Amino acid sequence: MKLLIKDGIILTMSGTMYQPGDLLIEDGKIKEIAPTISIKDNISLTTIPASNCIVMPGFIEAHCHVGITEEKKGKEGDDANETSNPVTPYLRGLDAINPLDPAFHDAIRAGITGIMVGPGSTNVVGGQFVFLKTAGSRCIEDLAILNPAAMKVAFGENPKTFYGDQDKMPLTRMGIAFLLREELWKAKQYLKKKKKAEETSEEFEVDFRVEPWIPVLERKIPLKAHVHRTDDILTAIRIAKEFDLDITLDHCSEGHLIIEEILSSGFPAIVGPDLASRNKIEVQNMGFKTAGELSKAGVMVSITTDHPVSLVQTLPICTGLAVKNGLPMEDGLKAITINAAKICRVDHRIGSIEVGKDADIAIFDGNPLEVFTNCLYTIIDGKIVYQYHRPK
Repeated sequence: MKLLIKDGIILTMSGTMYQPGDLLIEDGKIKEIAPTISIKDNISLTTIPASNCIVMPGFIEAHCHVGITEEKKGKEGDDANETSNPVTPYLRGLDAINPLDPAFHDAIRAGITGIMVGPGSTNVVGGQFVFLKTAGSRCIEDLAILNPAAMKVAFGENPKTFYGDQDKMPLTRMGIAFLLREELWKAKQYLKKKKKAEETSEEFEVDFRVEPWIPVLERKIPLKAHVHRTDDILTAIRIAKEFDLDITLDHCSEGHLIIEEILSSGFPAIVGPDLASRNKIEVQNMGFKTAGELSKAGVMVSITTDHPVSLVQTLPICTGLAVKNGLPMEDGLKAITINAAKICRVDHRIGSIEVGKDADIAIFDGNPLEVFTNCLYTIIDGKIVYQYHRPK
């Protein structure tokens, strides 16, 4: 199957813009990008006229709970937090995501083609995230392009409040840091013993509860840290450095107060959900200026709705508000395309329009960060999964 997008304003997010330009998709991959493309063989060819429309990589939500915390279903639809234990690295978000959650369709209507989904932030260690496409199958395994994609950890108010109310550790931020350090130390010793056993052909008893830490310790996936306040951000950085781990600073609400420290850490920030209420003490300094101040300083930034805290379809609106408050326009578009792909470690497949990458594309009738703009088409793996129909 071939798909030809004609005469669009193509923002590749890889340093090149075509105005106008054509984009050829074949067998689910980007085949060619050029000022004009002529097709001699029109068999199985679908053409989308895109004159005066913006053609972009599909948007990426780098931190959300789509399908794992369903709207309007209460406890029955909420599988984000296994609150029987504050440390649960062996949980897999993949096992709790409902592909029939309406939020998947809300995402594709907004041009969102990729989402990072996993456990919430009640536990110090919540479990594994998975990176998914937003359409293409009713089987979650078929939607997954990276699993596991990260290990969720949380600092601050959420674990402290929940377990403190039960008079159970952690009651303090010190307790949170201790539990994470203890878990990482045990996992590190486990990995040493496992490697030694492999080298010497000794018997080794595999511990299912510890195995999920191995890709973290080997830096194949990052820690995904729920951090709002400056002290929690700095503790997360400190622990990551102590154990030589990669980490993403998710939410990072007070990141603008410690820009130099975050920049020198080398870790990226996933900022938001700034469209939500300041309903907790740790988010009192939350605001749309954070993303811009971090990005202009040189920190790699993405934007999150943290769905369902803010609805996933508001991702472009959240990014537009960040642009309004100082985030450069180009950086805003990168924040929900190529930057998000790099932070989620899927940029070899998505996040920019380049030959050979997955054909995950969104077409808009104007600037996608403006509230009145419509997403006209959403394309995933070369298939049109959404087409806009103007209300009568």
